[in-house]
Amino acid sequence: MIAQSRLMPPLNRVPDVTVDFWLIKLMAVTMGETAADFLAVNLGLGLTATTGLMMVVLVGVMFAQLSTKRYIPSAYWLAVVMVSIVGTLVTDNLIDTFGVPLTTTTAVFSVALAATFAVWFAVERTLSIHAIFTDRREAFYWLAIFLTFALGTAVGDLISEYFALGYMATGILFGLIIASLALGYFKLGLDPVLGFWLAYILTRPLGASFGDLMAKPAEYGGMGLGTIVTSAGFLAAILTLVVLMTMRRERLA
Repeated sequence: MIAQSRLMPPLNRVPDVTVDFWLIKLMAVTMGETAADFLAVNLGLGLTATTGLMMVVLVGVMFAQLSTKRYIPSAYWLAVVMVSIVGTLVTDNLIDTFGVPLTTTTAVFSVALAATFAVWFAVERTLSIHAIFTDRREAFYWLAIFLTFALGTAVGDLISEYFALGYMATGILFGLIIASLALGYFKLGLDPVLGFWLAYILTRPLGASFGDLMAKPAEYGGMGLGTIVTSAGFLAAILTLVVLMTMRRERLA
């Protein structure tokens, strides 16, 4: 029995990349954008205090996730949603409170993400999400995830607001880029690790653009649904998918 357990492969701590994965990830990033706006306005604490409070919550959520040592849908996707919210708040705080230009935040987060990948690869010799089975690899993974959300927020705002492309056009632009990556992966032999991380980064501004499109008032180019309705709708959809994922895993166990 002991010898058999030693031969068992270590458990991967993140989910497989499936249609469900991309669907819930896109909804999580969309909700992160609108929920961050809702919290910043409705908590009445100001953007900086709200960011600090949500970072404390994120630390608790990440502690729970890192303690599981395996993939549990509810813990994992709660962590993704919180990273999405905090990543948005951090970027918005830099821009709106401290006056850091969008071009600067985009460049800084790009360099930080590239440096994270470089150190991760130098230490572990892989960036594959199919081999996240040690504490160190999972720490690199979540740092990269956080930076993709912060960077994606900056890039989305840069294109839609700074370059005045608008929310709809920005969302379509990033959707087309992601579609080209899918074509490259399925038909042209695009490296799967590179393709995954590029798609993961770009789904952030895609979701954020459509989140803003739905929540922002009409005078700002949005549909006027508001942050409460938009956030609640996506939260309900995320919870439904997580429940279905959990039930499916239990049936297969």
